[in-house]
Amino acid sequence: MFWTPELASYLEDAPFPATKEELIDYANRTGCPQQVIDNLMEIEDEDALIMGIEDLWPEYEEMSSEDYFYDDDEEEQYQ
Repeated sequence: MFWTPELASYLEDAPFPATKEELIDYANRTGCPQQVIDNLMEIEDEDALIMGIEDLWPEYEEMSSEDYFYDDDEEEQYQ
């Protein structure tokens, strides 16, 4: 599985806790990119309950801090 903050953000509103199949269904219904669906299909335990994106990508919590995202407002500040 290869996650990026952008890919993981597609699952922020997912109905956690959820199973692999429920997340794949959610990703399909909401129009997530194919890479998100491919990542979800790689989950090995079919019946495991996934409590949040952190269960799929433990680094997401640190990556979701504002230090990792580009802020358009900051750019405007310096112009």
